[in-house]
Amino acid sequence: MSFAAQAQVFTFTRDQMVKYTAQNPFERFENGRPKVPDALLEKMKGLSVEEVWAVLPNAGYRSQYEGNWQILHPEKKLVGRAVTAQFMPLRPDIGDVAEADAKARNASSSPNQRVIDLLQPGDVLVVDLFGKVEDGTMVGDNLAYYISQVAKSGLVVDGAIRDLEGIFQFDMAAYFRGAHPSAIRNVMLTGVNVPVRIGNATVMPGDVVFGDREGIYFIPPQLVQKVLDKADETHIHDDWTKKMLGTGKYKSSEIYGTPKDPKLKKEYDDYLKEHLGKK
Repeated sequence: MSFAAQAQVFTFTRDQMVKYTAQNPFERFENGRPKVPDALLEKMKGLSVEEVWAVLPNAGYRSQYEGNWQILHPEKKLVGRAVTAQFMPLRPDIGDVAEADAKARNASSSPNQRVIDLLQPGDVLVVDLFGKVEDGTMVGDNLAYYISQVAKSGLVVDGAIRDLEGIFQFDMAAYFRGAHPSAIRNVMLTGVNVPVRIGNATVMPGDVVFGDREGIYFIPPQLVQKVLDKADETHIHDDWTKKMLGTGKYKSSEIYGTPKDPKLKKEYDDYLKEHLGKK
């Protein structure tokens, strides 16, 4: 976890991380955070939020989606492994202890930078700033630029950013509640790489963050392959459906969502089987 995490009020130990992400089928980082392979992350970039939704609620994960964001570049997908941070409104008797610990370990005097300095390529910074906008600005253009260069993905802030005019120039994805010219203050960093709440979603470190112009899903590692497999089937289904609707021969109800005519149903089943075999 390095010095930065040790200076926080709470963070998972490696054993705790492994315990609470025991269903992770992939390798792990040194601190135990699940490391979904880069190849799978790359495949995720071809998905949509709806395709993730097709799997997670049915698997019992009904609290993994959050919408209603301001989005830096709606046309750019956000995909990566979650590094989580939790802030709370400042309470001096707690905050003073945390800052004294940070100072003793020569950590950055800026609590937001202590988290940012943990990022590795493929990480997405996921920050619970309890929706704070004024004085809740996690990054400005300098720190956002650092994230774009080091993590090469983006960030999710249930709070705010500043220097939006400058950040807009960067080739990165960012989801945030608002923008404000103030600097972050009157908050304290209370957790790093622990479960956090982002709106209606519960996020674990190592979850795959998937965002498109609609919103964000936080996908447990053990469901990533299932999401991708289901998406392959959905893509083939949609291709065939649009192909048939495009002929102008059928009413929508005859083709979508399942063909009603047995001959058409067999044609679809054969098409699906053939194209799944090519994947």
